[in-house]
Amino acid sequence: MKLAAIQMVSCTSVADNLRAAHALLSEAARGGAELAVLPEYFCVMGRQDTDKLALQEALGGGPIQDWLAATARELDLWIVGGTLPLSREPADPRRVRNASLAFAPSGERVACYDKIHLFRFDDGTRVYDEAAVLAAGRTPTLFDLPSRDGHTWKVGMSVCYDLRFPELYRAYAAQGADLLLVPSAFTHVTGMAHWEVLLRARAIENLCGVVAAAQGGLHENGRRTWGHSMVVDAWGQVLNSRAEGAGVVLAELLPAELAARRAQLPALSHRVL
Repeated sequence: MKLAAIQMVSCTSVADNLRAAHALLSEAARGGAELAVLPEYFCVMGRQDTDKLALQEALGGGPIQDWLAATARELDLWIVGGTLPLSREPADPRRVRNASLAFAPSGERVACYDKIHLFRFDDGTRVYDEAAVLAAGRTPTLFDLPSRDGHTWKVGMSVCYDLRFPELYRAYAAQGADLLLVPSAFTHVTGMAHWEVLLRARAIENLCGVVAAAQGGLHENGRRTWGHSMVVDAWGQVLNSRAEGAGVVLAELLPAELAARRAQLPALSHRVL
């Protein structure tokens, strides 16, 4: 199956971001992708974290969700909408969910995952605390993706900071996952230090493919994200990547190669703890 990690440098305008995302998704579809993953906050990188509150949608309907469904139908493409702000249930005026939604080519929403681990960082210069505006999710989420080659991929969902918590991905592998998605907006400083090694580790230890779609560049709000979107195979090899700037990272994962790696090194069946 051919996969696309979509890299963006999202701005403060939802309309501008959706236009940019549509162009990149169209490029992915023309390149033969069956699944395209958008980055975290693909629809907006606000001037301040509280900007998300004004854009929140109820799960099941809203302009961003409608756009994702319509674009999946138009392009005949599986699309994972990195993250968008969804309303909590019951509603909370102070916090929203940072949700990743998967849409089938029919336009049907097949999965919704709320980011479980919320990023906090303070190096004396840069300070981030997602819990000030976001409500943490609690439920790991997988969905089935029947590809054109006849293989049904079991896909585990995650977002950005989740990448530092291997138990989430181990749980997915234990449930049969063979593909892991990591839409992200890694900071430049943490991405430079840890991004690639963490992605490759999650692929290697779980013998799974990984699609990591990232924000990558200097944003209108002054934030700088690391980028380096990539597709990694189950052996930990980076098949394709993009350092900075908006673009499409295409790569192919083959189920036969995945099965061969797992047969050569049946580490998942050797677990003791």
